[in-house]
Amino acid sequence: PLLLCGLFLCGYVAAGPRLDNHQLYKFSYRTEVLLDRAGGSKTSSAGYRITSDVSAHLVWRDPGNKDDQLIQLAVCQHESEGEGTTYLMGKGPLGALTRPYMIHLRNGKVKAFYSYREEPATIKNLKRGLASLLQVQLNTGKVIENDVSGRCTVQYRATNGQVTRTKLLETCQTSETGFTTHSQVLGVSKKASSVTSFTLSDGFIESAEAEEVHILTANSRRSAGVKVVSRQSLKFVGRAAGPLEVPGKDVASVVASVDAKLAAVGVMAEQVKSQCKGCPTLVEHWQANKDQFEPERLSKAMAPRSFLAFIQSIRKATEKEILSVLKSASKTALPQVVDAVTSAQTPASLDAILSFLNFTDAKGLVLQERFLYACGFASHPNEKMLQSLLVGTSIGSSEIKESVVIIMGALVNKLCLKGGCDSPTVVQVKKMILEGPESTEVEAEIQMFLLSLKNSLLPEAIPIFTKYAESEVGAFCTIALSALQRYDTKLITEEVKSMVNRIYHQNRRIYEKNVRSAAADVILSSNPSYEHVKNLLLSIGNLPHEMNKYMVSKIQDILRFELPASKVVRHAMKDMVSHNYDRFAKVGSSSAYSETADVSSTYSLDILYSGSGIMRRSNMNIYGASSGATLHGLQVAIEAQGLETLIAATPDEGEQDLESYAGMSALLFDVQLRPVTFFKGYSDLMSKIFSMSGEPVNVVKGLILLTDHSEVIQLQSGVKASAEFQGGLAIDISGGMEISLWYRESKTSVNNRGALVVTGNVTVDMDFVRTGMEVSFETEASLDFITTVQFSNYPFLPTTSEYLTKYESLPSGKSSVSSKGRKQLVPGSEFPLHQENSNMCKKVFDSDW
Repeated sequence: PLLLCGLFLCGYVAAGPRLDNHQLYKFSYRTEVLLDRAGGSKTSSAGYRITSDVSAHLVWRDPGNKDDQLIQLAVCQHESEGEGTTYLMGKGPLGALTRPYMIHLRNGKVKAFYSYREEPATIKNLKRGLASLLQVQLNTGKVIENDVSGRCTVQYRATNGQVTRTKLLETCQTSETGFTTHSQVLGVSKKASSVTSFTLSDGFIESAEAEEVHILTANSRRSAGVKVVSRQSLKFVGRAAGPLEVPGKDVASVVASVDAKLAAVGVMAEQVKSQCKGCPTLVEHWQANKDQFEPERLSKAMAPRSFLAFIQSIRKATEKEILSVLKSASKTALPQVVDAVTSAQTPASLDAILSFLNFTDAKGLVLQERFLYACGFASHPNEKMLQSLLVGTSIGSSEIKESVVIIMGALVNKLCLKGGCDSPTVVQVKKMILEGPESTEVEAEIQMFLLSLKNSLLPEAIPIFTKYAESEVGAFCTIALSALQRYDTKLITEEVKSMVNRIYHQNRRIYEKNVRSAAADVILSSNPSYEHVKNLLLSIGNLPHEMNKYMVSKIQDILRFELPASKVVRHAMKDMVSHNYDRFAKVGSSSAYSETADVSSTYSLDILYSGSGIMRRSNMNIYGASSGATLHGLQVAIEAQGLETLIAATPDEGEQDLESYAGMSALLFDVQLRPVTFFKGYSDLMSKIFSMSGEPVNVVKGLILLTDHSEVIQLQSGVKASAEFQGGLAIDISGGMEISLWYRESKTSVNNRGALVVTGNVTVDMDFVRTGMEVSFETEASLDFITTVQFSNYPFLPTTSEYLTKYESLPSGKSSVSSKGRKQLVPGSEFPLHQENSNMCKKVFDSDW
């Protein structure tokens, strides 16, 4: 702790504190700030305390209103001790705190605050904090007040010489705005309270005790939380003879006559620009940590931890400094540097990366796509980022052009969520992607625009998806149906529901099985009616074997895990015509399975086979849920079609003329990425069969900024606390497909590697003292699965570690740091797949079982 020197107060009657002429009022004042992890004890907190003596006297009173007063406050010089060092209030960085200042108090509320403009902002804010403690009213009620915290709604409760003031902190309006992650699941939860208790004696304030508490926790792990506690205590000590009132007709003239250098600077807190003394430059930071950005380090937690620290350094750097790092990075580390520079989301970082990348160069695909994906995952994108993607015909690669348009949709969605849907660039991009599907006849371009609209989640796109869901092209159908499934069920009209039912029941034409299964997913996830569910149940038993078994598994899944449609499904199944053994006992190998790994995440795996036993579609999903919000964390879908000729099998109904194709599509953290094609066409298929190395194809690899929260907490004491929460993910998702004519089998694999780090940091920097605390956790995990033959090696046991660091530093140069950590091996979970998967494995590996 530190010791300082203090503040003021006053007596009061009807409207608020009222001081007498020729009297000097003396008070003792103490304020402290404590930082700790959420749920931590006071004894283990980091922080500091300021104590002082304060004097107050009446300078002027309006003759027509006794509650309209100009009061001078002064903090006296006082010796204080902290960490073995003695400080004098009149010397050093705290010297300015002893200079007198004035407040204009009318009816108990601060109407103006007079101080010296040249004083440090931290000193003026401390004075404002004391002045704000003077505001009080004697009657119960709710009012809006201006004080050091901003413009806030305040609730007063007055009873028998006690007044309680409760400030509704969520209503406070300040000039300082931060930013946060748009996803609630990956974001930060906040709780805050501010209560001041006044004790009165004969209408005079004997004491005022204030406590303000802020708790911030990462939704991804509740134990990663920080707590900021601020307390103020003001106690009346006594009175003595003081100065006489100053004559004058108004406040302004009186202030000028007392001290012409005093100026009305406002009672709301000023912004404080903190300067990091001794911090390394961006280039120095990069030189010390560049080895952590090499590809072989990406599966370790140190990679995302270094990534987060690098982003913080980039955010303080100039465009020139950032370009210097980009140009000096090794070829292997450069993609990770592009991830970090783009994720920083500052004007300088965006200008630097756009200057560095050359979109006309088709050979730069890797770096360009990493930039685009980082834009798609951006935590708080702005209009300029979207504008930078409108590069038109200057793109040298068709794959990059496709990714640009797809990612534009994701940015439109995030900007609209922030209220920027009507900004010029967003309007321009919305028009482009909404008109896109009808502006071309090239299938690849139509698919590109549909995927962009899927990312945008624009309500205006629903009629477009409704049209393309009944397209002759299967890929268009599945994209449109999967997009409709992402919308709020309130936007799915009866017209859309009728269309989806037409597809599933094939009222107008024959559809591929994967299209019909996608339609069933939309039906069951869009608040289905009793009739829709009953008709779907009646279809079971009349479907092809594999489709039949898939639908049975879907229905069982809904009932087992009490999914939203479970109530109406259970009601419809009471009808024995729609629910009987004949319908629900058909043979087949397809399955659907979901599993809840813990209270906030759900894993699901759907597999659909063709009638000949070849995998038609494998769809793995991981969802996260927090406080009613849901995040589609990961979807990896592998599709194959037209492979029956390889084993002389008969294609299923409606699939006789399908072109040979296999590919993979990934959706990551609600952002659809560019699909990857393994092969397309018979000649390409045969070429791949004879040249396949078995090595998986990369779908997405890099460093992603998942959680990004920054805010300045303005405390009533005048102190500012800076809070930063960041979560970084190092991820590597790849997939592949092998076909063996000799063994008459196809093997598809999806490999997932990841390391996650989340850090929370709260710092209070008062120029003369700096204190802070950091909490963090990290985890490493991998998930591999191989479809058609076996599913194995998942999930690996992830190791989770938590860390807590507290630090304090003083002007003398003395500092203290304490760190704690714990490591935990999270128990692994085996998620059983449907029994039919084992039956398929037995058929393929009959000799081994």
